Amino acid sequence: MLRLLFGFACLFLVLGCGEQAPRGGSSRILLLGDSMFASNKGTDGGVADAIEAALGLEVIDRSVPGARYFYALPVSGSAGMNLTAQFKPGPWEVIVVNGGGNDLLFGCGCGRCEGVLDRLISSDGRRGTIPSYVAELRKTGAQVVYAGYMRNPGTSTPIKGCGPAGNELDRRLGELDKLEPGMVFLPMSDLVPYGSLSYHQIDRIHPSRTGSREIGLRIARLIGPLLGRPPDTYVPSEY
Repeated sequence: MLRLLFGFACLFLVLGCGEQAPRGGSSRILLLGDSMFASNKGTDGGVADAIEAALGLEVIDRSVPGARYFYALPVSGSAGMNLTAQFKPGPWEVIVVNGGGNDLLFGCGCGRCEGVLDRLISSDGRRGTIPSYVAELRKTGAQVVYAGYMRNPGTSTPIKGCGPAGNELDRRLGELDKLEPGMVFLPMSDLVPYGSLSYHQIDRIHPSRTGSREIGLRIARLIGPLLGRPPDTYVPSEY
């Protein structure tokens, strides 16, 4: 009985993580992804909050902590733990996505990850779950921005071993960028200053409020021109 109650509690937590698509068509930006986007949003300090503050535009944030592409459980998967299930139709002009890190972490322990990488995206960027997902998102007419992951330069982290696989994922996403004119790969590997601890939470994995803000600002600087926002709106007020 306790296990059943715990399962329902986890399900309600997942269901509460993603915003619903607006019925009135007011939002033009959709955010999909894992904890790199979802961190701090419960305290209005997430990536979506930074984008909203920078551009003055509403962002629908459907990111879920722990989300991945290869997720087998049907109920929680359809609630957003399966990254591809996070998408909902709407009047989107820009769809911002991140993902793949949890597949590398849980699928191969960031060790011998060639098989998982190939399932995510082939070496030339042409095949795999990520290119297929990007193609589906592009069919809506929206521009797609695929964000890479932050690193921990000059500091320790429990996922330091994921660096080589993460670098290869970035490289392959760069190849997809060359092939798909409606998609931009936006790296985050150079975002954190060398030796800085302020961009990550105490676990040295997830973004702190500072990290979320800087990720959001980098995204805002890229998508602002696509949405007709002048450059002087890129620096947000405190939020």
